[in-house]
Amino acid sequence: MLSDDLGTSSSDQVLPTAGEPEKASRRRTSRVVAGLVAVGLVVLGVAVSRVEHPAADPVGDALYAAFVFTLLVVVAPRARSATLALLTVAFCAVIELAQLTGVPAAIVDAVPVARYALGTTFVAVDLLAYAVGAGVALVVRR
Repeated sequence: MLSDDLGTSSSDQVLPTAGEPEKASRRRTSRVVAGLVAVGLVVLGVAVSRVEHPAADPVGDALYAAFVFTLLVVVAPRARSATLALLTVAFCAVIELAQLTGVPAAIVDAVPVARYALGTTFVAVDLLAYAVGAGVALVVRR
């Protein structure tokens, strides 16, 4: 075995494979794109929350789920889209079910802007809107 100046053998060194720099670059790009999409979804979600229309609430909920999905892409860009969609629905369901406890309402009383993240009133139909938002995000990412 050959040794370098530091006393380690050449077999101990890890050499990058040909595609590693490209994969790292794609992950970085994926994170940047997901981050930009997340910002766009926040802007769109706030705009939708200002609209007086029966469809505004479910559309806002679907956008919320798509936002959560994109944040998960930022955190774990190599994760499978289906896994991220399932995590998104689970996270959104936990937030919605927490509204049954009154804790989110108390937080919103103290910090009104938290309404956008936590909501205050449980509505079972919102669970369907979250699934739709996660599903659309899943299809778009693929």
